[in-house]
Amino acid sequence: MADSGKDDVRGSVEIDSKPEGESKNICETDALPGRRSIGMDPAEEYQMNHRKRGLALIFNQEWFFWQLRLPERTGTNADKANLVKRFAELGFDAKSYDNLKVEEVMNILQKAARDNHVDSDCFVCVFLSHGENDHIYAYDGQIRIRDITALFKGDQCKSLVGKPKIFILQACRGDKHDDPVTPMEEVDNPNQVVVDAGVFYTLPAGADFLMCYSVAEGYYSHRETVNGSWYIQDLCDLLREYGQSVEFTELLMLVNRKVSMRSVGRCADRNAIGKKQVPCFCSMLTKKLYFRPRKV
Repeated sequence: MADSGKDDVRGSVEIDSKPEGESKNICETDALPGRRSIGMDPAEEYQMNHRKRGLALIFNQEWFFWQLRLPERTGTNADKANLVKRFAELGFDAKSYDNLKVEEVMNILQKAARDNHVDSDCFVCVFLSHGENDHIYAYDGQIRIRDITALFKGDQCKSLVGKPKIFILQACRGDKHDDPVTPMEEVDNPNQVVVDAGVFYTLPAGADFLMCYSVAEGYYSHRETVNGSWYIQDLCDLLREYGQSVEFTELLMLVNRKVSMRSVGRCADRNAIGKKQVPCFCSMLTKKLYFRPRKV
């Protein structure tokens, strides 16, 4: 026979008849704050109806000071042009810079961090370069990536608090080639594939940052000498097709898939033939991010 003496006390407070001074029994669920009071709506989106979409800075490094002994990044200008076009189509004020020195890059970034972004939806910064460990290269030297992102944290750039801050890094993150795990058809490609030097990064603290990497940690990132890098090609193709309709992190997942389907055909480095690549992104966004068409 079922025990009919057990009552459902969820959502209630039970007070026993113990003498005054002894502890009273409070149901554990009642000791927690109401979950609905903090507004956890899984469909909540970033507000993207400010007067301006925002600034998109694109730093393009094709050449480097000879003492750095870094190779020319042939094909990077195709990436730059592609990015400028796509971000302009999304409503950004897209500005590109070629082969700047460390001081010049930092001056532009510091000015951007000091600017008032109250009327903007978000901020984008792109680096097309070589890298090493926790650095990215300008024309004449290294810049620590955490020094760049620190400029835009909430305690430094208050007008971007609560708004998406997107950093896109096209560079290698190591010296390993990613091997294919299933056979793939070989496709003739007139572009020779080359690799960028490595870059590794530790994520900054603070909400609403989105770090987009051309390749997973430890691996080469591939760039074609005519069409530009695999990652930027596929990112821009998907931005053109879905940039105004698909949530941005979901679009980045599609970029991961598309890049992962590629493999190296022609390359001066014979060890790279047939190798693979998969991008990755690290999100500290707190809401869904859409770049829907702006109302006129």
